[in-house]
Amino acid sequence: MCKTLFTILDSQMTDKYRSLIIQLVRYCVSGGIAFGVDFGLLWLLTSVCHWHYLIGAAIGYTTGLIITYTLSIWWVFDQRRMQQQWVEFAVFVLIGLVGLALTQLCMWLFTSFVLGENLYLISKLITTGIVTLYNFLAKKIILFTKQ
Repeated sequence: MCKTLFTILDSQMTDKYRSLIIQLVRYCVSGGIAFGVDFGLLWLLTSVCHWHYLIGAAIGYTTGLIITYTLSIWWVFDQRRMQQQWVEFAVFVLIGLVGLALTQLCMWLFTSFVLGENLYLISKLITTGIVTLYNFLAKKIILFTKQ
């Protein structure tokens, strides 16, 4: 029954939709890798090194951004809008800076006002969901589609 349902859905799926699903899955895998590094650095810098959680969040996010860019151009997205790689990277960084600002804002709001400073890692999980959606849509629309 399930196999038949997937066969019907697969046959009705357009190549464009199938490509988008594959890109989203790959983005989630590469994002998972970047998140592991990001989350690990946040924990290390905050809990072990006793830095402020917003500093740890910024360093972790920036490191994750570099990992995500590298995986995005090599594995996730199959089309690129910009011919010059330095321009593409600059736009990627600008999108990332907005994501960083959103990360800092969400971390501050969730940790300082909603959950408390002891639950900064829970704040990071919630924040990651919000920022991941923003990052995927912004990168897909601005950088990795045909003109």
